[in-house]
Amino acid sequence: MPKLIRLYIVNVAIGFAIAAVFVGMLLWFDIANLWHLVSHSDKGWLAVLILWISNGIIFAGVQFGIAVMRLKDDDDDDHPGGGLRERVMQRDHATIPVRVDERHRDFWQN
Repeated sequence: MPKLIRLYIVNVAIGFAIAAVFVGMLLWFDIANLWHLVSHSDKGWLAVLILWISNGIIFAGVQFGIAVMRLKDDDDDDHPGGGLRERVMQRDHATIPVRVDERHRDFWQN
């Protein structure tokens, strides 16, 4: 199995595990009276399943994003960071004279 596919599967599994812990904590601490709503309904298991899957998608995406951003690129090891330290040419702004009509002179002087 390619390394990237294995990385994806592992991090998605970690994300869904974190989502399961999160949903379990929501039910355990009875946030927004969620445990009562789930336990007193015949379709409560479906609500918990949908809550777990939707949170699992979010947490898995975040987990995989963090894992990808933490990957090290081995191509950059030959060159130390910092660039060439060349000066950037700064251009001064030129002043351009503009003629003003006599009828608009009062507007521009105020």
